[in-house]
Amino acid sequence: MTASNMILKLDSEIDYNVSSVRADFPALSLEINGYPLAFLDSGASAQKPIQVLDRMDRAYRSEYANVHRGAYTLSQLATDNYENARITVANFLNAKTPDEIIFTRNVTAAINLVAYSYGRTFLRAGDEIIISHMEHHANIVPWQLLRDAIGIEIKVVPIDDRGNFLMEEFEKLLGSKTKLVAVTQVSNVLGTILPIKEIVRQAHNIGAHVLIDGCQGIVHESVDVQDLDAEFYAFTGHKLYGPSGIGVLWGKLDLLNEMPPYEGGGDMIENVTFEKTTYREAPARFEAGTPPIVEAVGLATAIDYVTSIGLEKIANHESKLLTYATNELAQIDGLRIIGQADHKAPIISFVLDGVHPHDIGTIIDSKGVAVRAGHHCAQPLMDRYELAATARASLAMYNNTDDIDQLVDALNYVKEIFS
Repeated sequence: MTASNMILKLDSEIDYNVSSVRADFPALSLEINGYPLAFLDSGASAQKPIQVLDRMDRAYRSEYANVHRGAYTLSQLATDNYENARITVANFLNAKTPDEIIFTRNVTAAINLVAYSYGRTFLRAGDEIIISHMEHHANIVPWQLLRDAIGIEIKVVPIDDRGNFLMEEFEKLLGSKTKLVAVTQVSNVLGTILPIKEIVRQAHNIGAHVLIDGCQGIVHESVDVQDLDAEFYAFTGHKLYGPSGIGVLWGKLDLLNEMPPYEGGGDMIENVTFEKTTYREAPARFEAGTPPIVEAVGLATAIDYVTSIGLEKIANHESKLLTYATNELAQIDGLRIIGQADHKAPIISFVLDGVHPHDIGTIIDSKGVAVRAGHHCAQPLMDRYELAATARASLAMYNNTDDIDQLVDALNYVKEIFS
């Protein structure tokens, strides 16, 4: 460890009480193969604080019933919990109204909802959708399905070798045929933070709508959807220290109410006859069937948790940790970090000379270190760098410099094996 990194290590952990945060996450007390768990895969799915686990346990044990349908006490309580969760999410995003918040299965379901309902209603053959070279498959494949169904065209914004989004190239792609821009807020592979507010402004200048995949972004920075002014913003619960099985689609209410239902069934109907069905307005028209009742409660609790600690404090801690990790990894001979954009979230993808990323992941697991290895559901991006896979360390509010030191030691052990 360098002297400057020692100072950074001390400053980071004095300014932010990471030990107190870690104590809230039961999984972080685990030992893996006799080593303390260094969990560095939060970009795939984050661990859950005890507050979320306890709240969901209570909801299942003593507050559970189906929602919106019962006149009895438990159903009314469950309904209140579920709709209060919607209010919590709306406040978290600064939505105009909770009616703009649609609970989905995850962000993949949210994007597919927009592709199917908005895409098939408002787009026509020859219309263009712009995405970036950094997109997760969840923000590529739904548009390809739409292209194959109705004949739209997909344009891709290139990136430079460091992983920066090329705004000038984006502006060149904008034109009269551009109807939708769908981009990630933060690359799940490179950590690149896209200039989403400027992207929205440029898209609106030519009359296009915008969808932002906020999966990796909402975890690391606050989002004000009214200020952002996109038409759609989507994120998932399990990366935000909440449960799996729930995601959020925010959309401008007038637009949502112009979109037809994506699925049919109970709770999204106004009236049903064998001849015709009429539908409720958003959000109900997009929440067919029994919704993720307890998962919504868990997500709201996770939001309350990160808000109570402070998003700015969390972001500052993660930024310092990213600097520390980047500096430490750079000292390992033969290690190359993929993606060093000017503006970056705490995600580090890397390769090590002569070692397949899957071997890296397996070997460092023997030392208690958990990282992701593979194409990270971003194969076009891997192709851009002429790679089949990378190893990825994604940092979170509960990580500390000891986790990074453990990663570095484990990687040096990998080098010894392959030397």
